Amino acid sequence: MEAGHHDAHACDAAVSLAFTILGKRWNGMIIDALGGGPLSFAVLRRTVTGISDAVLSDRLSELTEASLLSRVVDPGPPVSVTYALTPGGERLLPVLEQLGQWASENLAVPQRA
Repeated sequence: MEAGHHDAHACDAAVSLAFTILGKRWNGMIIDALGGGPLSFAVLRRTVTGISDAVLSDRLSELTEASLLSRVVDPGPPVSVTYALTPGGERLLPVLEQLGQWASENLAVPQRA
């Protein structure tokens, strides 16, 4: 591929994958919560209001599998698990901020009754 050439198919696939992960409810909020530093499961549950333990556990596993989060187990006692953003997850923070700004300026948010 020559310099400056844009591979639209590869870009579409990458963007599609990104939205598959980021488009799931709660994932953006979890990433944002971890932007302030590592947190335990219990603190994440309190920070991301409204999420169930089962869904939080699933989302943390998915984000860890996608290499956006790291999971660190401290054998204790007591045993504790901490989640933190990986470098790739940290690079998402300004993107999520820009996406939120764009959405608030360009999308009509439905009013709740």
